Amino acid sequence: MDDYKHVIARRATMELKDGDVVNLGIGIPTLVANHLPPGKDVVFQTENGCIGMGPLAAEGQEDPDLSNAGSALSTLMPGASLCDSATAFALIRGGHIDAVILGAMEVDEQGNLANWKVPGKKMVGPGGAMDLVSGAKKVIVTMAHTQNGESKVLKECKLPLTARGRVDTIITELAVLKVTPEGLVLKELGPDVTIEQVVEATEARLIIPDKVGCFS
Repeated sequence: MDDYKHVIARRATMELKDGDVVNLGIGIPTLVANHLPPGKDVVFQTENGCIGMGPLAAEGQEDPDLSNAGSALSTLMPGASLCDSATAFALIRGGHIDAVILGAMEVDEQGNLANWKVPGKKMVGPGGAMDLVSGAKKVIVTMAHTQNGESKVLKECKLPLTARGRVDTIITELAVLKVTPEGLVLKELGPDVTIEQVVEATEARLIIPDKVGCFS
């Protein structure tokens, strides 16, 4: 079931504020544009050259010449602008992106991120993730909390790193975690999730405040 992906994407929109320029990574992040609340003024930017990307295209309304960075067919918002990849990366590297939302294979309690390579598997390279997490003002990770029964929220990343200490927020189907100098703070629980379930599914040490919110 992909329902949990939409739950995560919907919660991620709450991290964005009016006027933000936001880059959406491959996977769950591409769903964020579909869940943006009416009236929230956010501009989605893509590294393949769009400023003002809209939601994923509905069936029957696809334009084969218009895709997001994950090659999914998408739409444009009114006033959108298209540019070459060099200009798109100039925006990213120049610090003009307010937030990036991207997936991860592993995140740890220091805010380190691993999302590009699994040892032994062929990869063409890290793509734009290293530029994005280095250039964006805020880094939000959206991902499943576990994979094959193993936690993806670790004390220390085991896979090759994309960046050190750049992650601000982790959103999974189980929880919202904030990275702080003291460690990972459990801010919210996912739908019908208990604190005990989050602790059990998390390898990293969690700081649990007296009051923990919930999201749906």
